[in-house]
Amino acid sequence: MSTTFSFATKQINLYFGASVLVAGVVGSLLNTLVFLSLKTFRQSSCAFYLIIMSIFNVFNLIFGVLPIVLSAVSLPDGTLASVAYCKFRAYFLVACLQTSMTCLCLATIDQYCATCSRPRFQQWCNIKLAQRIVIINITIWMIHEIPYLLFYNIIVSPTTNQLSCTDTNHIFEQYRIYFIILVLIGYLPVVVVALFGLMAYRNLQQIAYRTVPLVRRRLDKQITVMVLVQVVVNVFTQLPYTTVGAISLNESLTANPVFQAKIQFAIIITRILAYVTYAVSIL
Repeated sequence: MSTTFSFATKQINLYFGASVLVAGVVGSLLNTLVFLSLKTFRQSSCAFYLIIMSIFNVFNLIFGVLPIVLSAVSLPDGTLASVAYCKFRAYFLVACLQTSMTCLCLATIDQYCATCSRPRFQQWCNIKLAQRIVIINITIWMIHEIPYLLFYNIIVSPTTNQLSCTDTNHIFEQYRIYFIILVLIGYLPVVVVALFGLMAYRNLQQIAYRTVPLVRRRLDKQITVMVLVQVVVNVFTQLPYTTVGAISLNESLTANPVFQAKIQFAIIITRILAYVTYAVSIL
């Protein structure tokens, strides 16, 4: 069974991973190019959040999916060749993941405010304010992920005698698994984008009954549809990986070797699926 899982894992990592990588990088670059080339989008705070999200999605795919594809074709893992790269990749990847997720949440919240009937909420949709929020957002995550630089290292597994790049601090490991992975990258962004996405959709249904300029109405509808597409993809791609990861933490279930192998296989599949979030072109 382990041989079958190993073969299937390599095939999924190679073909599905490569497809996600190529489509995601090209799509994210096209998103950024289109948003920056059109004056209408350059003046939109929601579009600004989507631009930053698309830029960081490229980093997510390069540092997240590319090593998976390379390992599927038996190329050496760069994180095992250098302690510095081991630390940097873990630090930079998680910071980019959280920045991208936060920008999606901000875009969804921003579009809810933009389509809201209350002028007080619409005042928050400001490009200058969005720029400041993004700078603060990036700074917070870069500081928050510093423990990755301190505690990640290359170690030898006592059971398999194989090298791995992983954290070596038990307290940080618990914090990383239960808070960063399950909450900050897992369930919290899904809840936020789903909640505000539904409220933005409701506002969009009601906007036709308000006295709103036709150009503004079309722009709000266009950007809201873009955001909602990303929201739907995020919910259906992030939830499986987070849920399987949560199940894998139950030691009573994973004590069975066969079940553990199945869980590991499910993690591999849903991990690649989770990266589809960063590979979807919203234009």
